[in-house]
Amino acid sequence: MKVLVADDDADLRELIAFTLAQAGYLVIKAADGGAALRRFEEESADLVVLDINMPALSGFQVCEAIRARSRVPVMMLTVRGEEEDLVRALGLGADDYLTKPFSPRTLLARIRALLRRAGMEPAAPLAAGRVALDLEEHTVRIADAEPVRLTKLELRLLQMLLANAGHAISSDRLLVQVWGHRSGGDRQLLKQLVHRLRQKIEADPAAPQLLRTAAAGYKLVVE
Repeated sequence: MKVLVADDDADLRELIAFTLAQAGYLVIKAADGGAALRRFEEESADLVVLDINMPALSGFQVCEAIRARSRVPVMMLTVRGEEEDLVRALGLGADDYLTKPFSPRTLLARIRALLRRAGMEPAAPLAAGRVALDLEEHTVRIADAEPVRLTKLELRLLQMLLANAGHAISSDRLLVQVWGHRSGGDRQLLKQLVHRLRQKIEADPAAPQLLRTAAAGYKLVVE
């Protein structure tokens, strides 16, 4: 499940992204309205968390553009909480709104409720080929083998790879996704994490068939 988080407040954007990543969602981030639309098109987000007041394009404009091409759920964020803003957001097709400041727990509960209403709350493991990932249990199953327990970092890494199965993902992008921001990890830590994950999912970790090294980073091969 991919969630696009668009907010020009870097601290809040990182907090929201971290909260959602901890809950098992894949997070895509944008710092302004223009970037939000580009990332939406590139990543095919399943849900959008959209600040109303952003440079380049406002949240209203981004919501209108998204709604013109997609029925993906949209949650609007506003600091003002003025009725006219809320009425305008809902009139443009937003599905819910949240007034700042809010707690991470409240945001997560509202997002889960929004996904349930849209019939999108994941009820089955994320799977591709022989690999099935259970986000609730923090386990992975390869074919008919017994489920293997994963750490939080291993879960985030495999979730990102599985959501993009068959495609190489750059090390920089994986660092952002797994650790929350680029300064939270480095390439050596990523290599160590890949090594540990291979020990759990590969029949022969020395000759990996699933989690392979690619020119730009890594990819999961699930044929």
